Amino acid sequence: MATEEVNKPQSLPQYSEMILAAIAALNEKNGSNKSAISKYIESQYGDIPAGHSQLLSHHLNRMKESGELIMVKNNYIKPNPDGPPRRGRGRPPKPKIPLPPGTVLLPPRPRGRPPKPKDPSAPVVPKVSSGRPRGRPPKKARPAGAPTAASGLPTRPRGRPPKAKAPFAAVAV
Repeated sequence: MATEEVNKPQSLPQYSEMILAAIAALNEKNGSNKSAISKYIESQYGDIPAGHSQLLSHHLNRMKESGELIMVKNNYIKPNPDGPPRRGRGRPPKPKIPLPPGTVLLPPRPRGRPPKPKDPSAPVVPKVSSGRPRGRPPKKARPAGAPTAASGLPTRPRGRPPKAKAPFAAVAV
């Protein structure tokens, strides 16, 4: 966004200054909306950049997030200097209690269940393997004569077979 500020004519003041001047000059009780601020800037400063509406939106949002402006019901107003400070969203963080000097901090405990303590008097038992590797064995390759769809032989379809229907009996009338 700095490129727009560099490309604008040097006779214009900063957008933040123009916005604050517009809000002060309009002096509306409930604040000024974006269109009123835009019209005031256009009337006071004749040669405004081509992307004026995008620049104005950007600067209004930036000023709102930094606390220079407050938005109430789509109107921008200057914050009251005697009012309470602006709070962010969510729960405020807990205050940090200063530690007395000379206190050593321990590293935080690792996650998960701690390992069982090892009994030093227990005999060491070597691990016995059964000769098979762990886990599920890999699928076996199909034999060469097995029926497949490519060979043209009938194969069993996938999924559950259809329910067998009983033949209808003739009804005498």
